[in-house]
Amino acid sequence: MIIDSSFAEELALDLLNINAVILRPNDPFTWSSGWNSPIYCDNRLTMRYPEIRKKIAKNFVEFINSEYADVDVITGTATAGIPHAAWVAENINKPMSYVRSKAKSYGLGNQIEGGIQKGESTIIIEDLISTGGSAISVVEALTFIGADVWAVLSIFTYGFDKALKRFEDSDIPVHTLTDYATLIKVASENGFVDEEDLQTLGKWRENPEKWPH
Repeated sequence: MIIDSSFAEELALDLLNINAVILRPNDPFTWSSGWNSPIYCDNRLTMRYPEIRKKIAKNFVEFINSEYADVDVITGTATAGIPHAAWVAENINKPMSYVRSKAKSYGLGNQIEGGIQKGESTIIIEDLISTGGSAISVVEALTFIGADVWAVLSIFTYGFDKALKRFEDSDIPVHTLTDYATLIKVASENGFVDEEDLQTLGKWRENPEKWPH
């Protein structure tokens, strides 16, 4: 669910302007999953722009205060969700934790770092949702220790059916600041893609695992 449709368009344009999102319909990227993709998203670049990162934090904070004001802890996903979770937690004066992709092989062997304990509620801050696998692994790690995950908030999502089903099966609400459909609309309106490329971008979204064949 888009948190605020007006801000979704504003943020989409910000991401395009700073090259956090790059569209190459005719020269696709290859993701680590092996998928070919006409889009690459790197929200880590928002850390370089104070005004943009402040807007992201502000919109997360306003939504949390409206819908999840009693949450105990803000949790970031490693690694790109960590700074955004820290800014949100600071703004609402809440403890923060983060979850590694896997437990450390040294020291105490922690996978979950920071301030969350059994029985506490938490909101997960994620920078990007593609297939949903990384966010769900964070949900599972938190659930395993007895934490209560109330929702996942993301900066951007592709809105893939695979991700939607994963979250539905886990009964975890997902809220996002902007998404692929909004981004393509804004990109078209602002000259980031040609009209003829819109069909290519739409076909990829329909079947990303097999695109372009």
